[in-house]
Amino acid sequence: MSLVESYDVVVVGGGLAGLQCARLLGKSGIKVLIVDRKVRIGEGVHTTGIFVRRTLEDFDLPEDCLGPPVRRVALYSPARRALTLESAHDEFRVGRMSLLYERYLEECRQSGVAWSPATRYINCEAKKDRSFIRLETKTQERIVSARYLIGADGAASRVARDLNLDTNKQWIVGVEDVMRGVSMSGAPCFHCFLDSALAPGYIAWVVNDGEETHVGVGGYAKRFNPVQALERFRKDVVERMFDLSRAEQVERRGGRIPVGGVLRRIANERGLLVGDAAGAVSPLTAGGLDACMRLSDIAARVVVEYLKTNDAKALASYSGEHFRARFVSRLWMREIISRFERPMLLEAACALLRLPLLRRVAESIFFGRNSFPDANPAWQARATPSLEEQSPIARSG
Repeated sequence: MSLVESYDVVVVGGGLAGLQCARLLGKSGIKVLIVDRKVRIGEGVHTTGIFVRRTLEDFDLPEDCLGPPVRRVALYSPARRALTLESAHDEFRVGRMSLLYERYLEECRQSGVAWSPATRYINCEAKKDRSFIRLETKTQERIVSARYLIGADGAASRVARDLNLDTNKQWIVGVEDVMRGVSMSGAPCFHCFLDSALAPGYIAWVVNDGEETHVGVGGYAKRFNPVQALERFRKDVVERMFDLSRAEQVERRGGRIPVGGVLRRIANERGLLVGDAAGAVSPLTAGGLDACMRLSDIAARVVVEYLKTNDAKALASYSGEHFRARFVSRLWMREIISRFERPMLLEAACALLRLPLLRRVAESIFFGRNSFPDANPAWQARATPSLEEQSPIARSG
């Protein structure tokens, strides 16, 4: 076994949440190691990668990592009756996630962040003021030490378990195909299908931005077989509505999506959780990229302050209780949606959405800007100064 390597922070998981957190910490002078099971950072992407307007306005995402803007949403009832919603703004852009991950990793490495691919997190053990983290590759087992551990390892987080933090108990599963060369008429559109047979408790979707097309289904795992449902959706619905004769399938993605809201206990003196590991996903829409970016920003500020002061009070603001209040109505709506199994009920609900008042509700769900708290809300600003205001921490040995 090799000598123990020492870091300020170890980030487990090289998805968007882990990369965003690591790049901010690296720019603040923190000695960071990112570990991930993937050989290449851009492989094995799980998310569709839909960025909403609020994220696009507030974060400086590389232009070449984003597809063309989408302003239109078509919501289909079980009988395939469409309700079309259109915004005056560019509401969505589908991220080219592999390219974005590679870009963010490069920024991390330029800031001195170490990258350990093809590495599996095993467990961690606390000793005094450090955690000793056991990692495994195909050729060796190694132990690294860190003052702080960040779990960005997805909905079923092993880090959360080892840190004695909360874990996700409620999720849906999704699977999608990413294609190029799909022939579609009209402006780019986000097509959402409500069908309890295809997608129990969630939706089936076709997102076409003029360059890429994402076709997928999601729902509660106990109620359907996602792969079979996707194949049926493509054959019975998508191929009848769109021309796939020249389509080239680029990849198939899939994974768990937590829908229980932000977990209550997401930080302690040994580590914290970000992204899906923290449940930072809208319970209603299952959209997680905006919450992912914002929570990772807050986490980076909190960790810098905690490492600088060694004062546990710096962690107090990083509590799921602060965030869950924003999701109360969405949690109730998720509970209601989970019980919609009969097509007749869904059909009636879709018909009601055509009424002016409920149509505005639908527009607020798809086009609204009130999701996750700002990266630096009032209570956070009082607790922790911005990254620019904080003094860099000297790199440990």
